Amino acid sequence: MTMQSQPRKLIFINRYFYPDHSATSQMLTDLAFGLAKDSVDHAIHIVTSRQRYDDASAQLPACEVIQNVHVHRVVTTRFGRQNLVGRAFDYLSFYVSSFATLIKLTKAGDTLIAKTDPPLISVVAALVAKLKRAQLVNWLQDLFPEVAAELGVKLARGLPFKLLKAIRNKTLLQAKMNVVIGELMAERLRREGIPNTKITVIHNWADGEQLKPIPHDQNPLRAAWGLQGKFVVGYSGNLGRSHDFSTILDAAAALKEREDIVFLLIGGGAQLPQVQQECVEKGLTNVLFKPYQPRETLSESLSVADVHLISLKPELESLIVPSKFYGILAVGRPVIFIGDLQGELAKIIQFEMCGDVIKQGDVGQIIVAITKEQNRAMQKPQENKIRNLFDLRFSKLRAINEFNCIFKI
Repeated sequence: MTMQSQPRKLIFINRYFYPDHSATSQMLTDLAFGLAKDSVDHAIHIVTSRQRYDDASAQLPACEVIQNVHVHRVVTTRFGRQNLVGRAFDYLSFYVSSFATLIKLTKAGDTLIAKTDPPLISVVAALVAKLKRAQLVNWLQDLFPEVAAELGVKLARGLPFKLLKAIRNKTLLQAKMNVVIGELMAERLRREGIPNTKITVIHNWADGEQLKPIPHDQNPLRAAWGLQGKFVVGYSGNLGRSHDFSTILDAAAALKEREDIVFLLIGGGAQLPQVQQECVEKGLTNVLFKPYQPRETLSESLSVADVHLISLKPELESLIVPSKFYGILAVGRPVIFIGDLQGELAKIIQFEMCGDVIKQGDVGQIIVAITKEQNRAMQKPQENKIRNLFDLRFSKLRAINEFNCIFKI
């Protein structure tokens, strides 16, 4: 093949990629492998770090080809996610290293797809796109600096906030397209002056080929974790600062005398130590903690629960959409959402009747919702209905096709 006949490159930029198991990394992995399998018009490249989401010391290979995807892993500092100052240095080193790699890799006519980890990586991608006469697509999993401001980060206030948002918006205006993960996020960008022609909504997803409902009597984790005969209220994923756990723990406290109900929290994150400490202080022996589970056993770990909890602080609506929602639907489990009653997921859950929506702090209503789900637990028609909803609206194939339409324009 001559240089002139080589396909144009789609170059994704994100701090984590396969075999990392963070949610956004998994979706990038799904999309990249899916595009590489079906596309003859584009070569798929990933610019990422050598670390894992939960292991800053990991030493992944600098370069490799996985399922026809060309992976370029750049050198960064390794302070990890636990310290904000150290994380800032990790971000800065990724900006510098990814810029150098993108300059070498990008040719005229290529497309750079900037995700949002680290924040404002779109600025690096936009600069390279302009220098190399390439196209820019932004894939927005959250909106920075707004998220940082709502979480109380001091540097995301006043003049710094205005400057960061102005720089971010400039990259959104430069882009060929900005992919957002919810209707409320799209509306927020319109209010920022981003033309509707440069905004499209593609919901996040889960891998429905991998994730399937597992009946309790066929699920080895039910026995391994001592949950036979229990009604399990699950939470799976990041216990981060954007999520409310006080309502969940208050509900667990109210139900701690119920030996038939167990709260199962799977994952990790900034709030995990605090949540564990509160459980000790309140004597909540009905709360069980488990670490992140391998992707290969995600069907089993998600299917352990009879109902799943999702929470999002109301002030973060339109800025974030919890990605755990899609995996829960894939295993046919109902959802209890705690947050804004008019939020992104709240509207979907209410419209599709796949669970309950509870205002943050309303412990009485969450207990009512748990009791309702316990009364109809594991009804096959309900499980099938939720899985059918997932297949129709939130499948991996649907998302890959929608991204393909963008890249063919």
